[in-house]
This record gives sequence, structure tokens and C-alpha cells, in this order.
Amino acid sequence: MNRPPVSPGWARALPPGPDARVSITEAYAAHVARDVFFWAWPLVNLYNRRLAFSKMKEQRYAGPLLEAPLNRLTMLRDYVDPEERNVACPNQDVVYGLGMLALDVSPVVVQVPDFGDRFWVYQVVDLRTDSFVKLGKMHGSSPGFYLLVGPDWRGEVPRGITRVFRASSQTGLVAPRIFQDDTAQDKAAIQAVLTGIMMYPLAEYDGQMKHIDWSKLPKVPGGPPGEEETRWVLPERFFDELPDVLADAPPLPGEEARYAQVLAVLAAAKDDPKLKQAMIEAARDAEEKLVNPLFQFRNYGLRLPHHWRTISNESAFGSDYFTRTAVAKSNILVNSPDETKYFYQDLDEAGQRLNSANRYTVSFPKDGTPPVNGFWSLSIYNEHHFFVANPIGRFSVGTKNKDLQLAADGSLTIHVQTEAPTDPVQRANWLPAPKGDFSLYVRAYWPKVAAMDGSWTPPPARRID
Repeated sequence: MNRPPVSPGWARALPPGPDARVSITEAYAAHVARDVFFWAWPLVNLYNRRLAFSKMKEQRYAGPLLEAPLNRLTMLRDYVDPEERNVACPNQDVVYGLGMLALDVSPVVVQVPDFGDRFWVYQVVDLRTDSFVKLGKMHGSSPGFYLLVGPDWRGEVPRGITRVFRASSQTGLVAPRIFQDDTAQDKAAIQAVLTGIMMYPLAEYDGQMKHIDWSKLPKVPGGPPGEEETRWVLPERFFDELPDVLADAPPLPGEEARYAQVLAVLAAAKDDPKLKQAMIEAARDAEEKLVNPLFQFRNYGLRLPHHWRTISNESAFGSDYFTRTAVAKSNILVNSPDETKYFYQDLDEAGQRLNSANRYTVSFPKDGTPPVNGFWSLSIYNEHHFFVANPIGRFSVGTKNKDLQLAADGSLTIHVQTEAPTDPVQRANWLPAPKGDFSLYVRAYWPKVAAMDGSWTPPPARRID
């Protein structure tokens, strides 16, 4: 018996998401708020950095901090100052630059001078802290001009542009990293090439390599350094900023319903102070119980031998909301895996918290330092993931150091402790520990396969009694 086709009930037209006109409970608003506070935390973090840079009128040094108007960058001329507190887990192996992108204002030209044999990489990330650029020595990038454009830009590419990179959002960040060894000769030699690292709006592009003498930038006093990283995400302001943030970073495939749910709750709370307050309280709770614990390296990542941790998708987080937020909280702005491999450590070999009350060694066997095509380092940070001044001004050891002493068997032992070793060989390999709890951090720039696939992992931090 032939029957006419029956249309399923769900075939009727349905709204694309929640109906913002429907009354919702405070508990539901709090539930949605708690969830979005967690996964959008890195986006709001970077967005507020853009707002801070939007107030800057010139490229300058404000104490240890780099300042520049949007779509421009400022370069350091040496390692980062130990008092820097804007970005956790800084690195004292490279000379940094920093600038914020506003691609809705203008496409941006990034200059790459001729670095010769020197290691270099430009990190460029979107609002999600995902990288959208491959630009560095490991990528075989040539000197020239590179154009960064927003998701909707359809303009004409001028002659002389080597390559165009398109972001998924209008907001982003650019952070060149240029290797420098720890000698006076190299600190002098690097200065010439630094002058050619520039970023500027497309309207200023004329096909000629521009230069700036960074030593002549204005210098103004900075405020006293705090103990922790600058707070870029505040629960009290989060939901006021969120609509602009979500508009800047449209949903990834599969995120449409998530965005619609959040926007509906924001609309409902717009004229309902009780809903808004419930959301703020939920955000405070999420900050305390979900986000803040991820500052500790031991609470996320891939488990490795001897309590080390690593991640495999740095700056390519996609929908891995947990790792994106964990990295943004503990050490935001990591390079792509093929550019840098990171290894994190809070604990000694026995699983006890690293603390300056004890002495430790980290011993790399012969030919057992991190396998790299670029360079490697072992850095040390205090409990807030920053440097603390020490008598020899040393905050990392590795390729940059020319005076490290190998043992007779070819191994390299780093001595991690507060007081200087009395033995001259141990003193040469001394990594001064800050007071209290601290963390260790291995970077492998331009890693070889063994560092990326888990064949190589760092040795233990062994307590010496």
C-alpha cells in the first residue's frame, strides 16, 4: 500500500538558537556564565591587551615594558628585564618584540630583515591565541615584506609582498623572537639586524625596507613591579566585554550553538541586574575553582617521566578549550610545536614541590640535552612564573651559555639552589633558585623529531640531601 510521504515534525522552521525573549532562571544564567568564563578567558585576555595598546600614542619603553600604538611593534635591544610582569614565563634566550594587531583598522606589513645564520621566529596569533603565520628560520622564510590581513579583507596585494597571511579574527598579537647568546660580542652584533624588524599599516608600505634605531625610543619610568602577572581578565567586566570579543572571533565550525546560547543569556541579563549579578558571581567562582588552579603546570598537560609535563597542540588549540585556557593562565603566548617544544616542571623526582629550602640537580647525559636544530634552555621561575633578581643575573642556562662545564663522561649537570656552590665547576653550572616554591621550564627551539614525539624527555629534578 502506497502512503504519501510524511514530513517529520522537526522539518518546520526553527530558530537558529535560544529565544532571548524567554525568561530564564538565575541558576541557568550562572551555569552558562561559568562555562563561557572558562573557555573565553584567553580571548578576553588578549582583547584587553588590545584595549591597553589602543591608548598608546608612541613606541617607547615604560620601565621594563614595551609600548606601541596598535599595528606597530617595539623591540627590546637585549634580554627581557627581570622585573617584567605583563607576560608570565618570559624567556632570557631571545630578544623580544611585541605589538598588537587591529586588522579591522588596517592590514599590516611585517618586515623580515636578513638574519643570516641567526635563529629567529615571529610569533603571530589571533584572538584565540592560535597561530596563523609560519614565519621563521625553521620555515625557510626569506627576508622581505609579509602582509597580515583580517578575515574579511579583499583588497589588492601590492607588488613586493612576499606572502599574505589571513587571520580568523581582527585582533591579534605579533612577538618576534631573535636568538642572542650571553656574550658581549653577540649583544653588540645583534643590534644592526634588530633595526629592520618593523610592523606598520599597509598605507605606509612603499617596497623599501625601513629601519628604526630602537636605542633612541623614549624611555619613561614604569610602575613598581607587582608579584603576579597583570590581571587582564576581571569577572566584574567580563560580560560587558564579551559581546565585542565574540563578534571579533566568530564561531569555529561546531561552535554556533555555544555562541547562540551565550548571546541569548547576555541579552536576557542586559536589563536584569539579578541575572547579571548571578553571572558575575559564577565567573568569580569559575576563576577561583577552574582557572586559577591551571596556573600550576602539574594540573594539566601530557604526563611525562619524572613528573614533567608538556602539550602537543600549542598555538593550535582549536576546540581544546581546557588546554587553551590552561596555557593562557600559566604561560600565554607559546609558539607552534614545530617552532618550540615546551616542558614544564613543578615537582622533584620524588613528586615533592620544588622549593628553595632544598638543593637540586638536573643532569643531562652525554649528548642528552634537548635535541634541537635551533637552541635549548632550562629556565627557572618563582611561584608567580617570573624572574627574581639574583647575584649573577642568571635566569636560564643552555645554548646561549659558553661557560657551562661538562663532566668527564660528557654529561652536563645543572645545579639548582639558592646559595652559590663552593665548587668552581658547580658554580659555573649554577641556576640560582628564587626564595620559596619555584618551577623549571625547558624550551627546545626548532625541535628535532625526538623532542616532538616523546622519544626525548627531560631528566628529573633530583633533590640533593
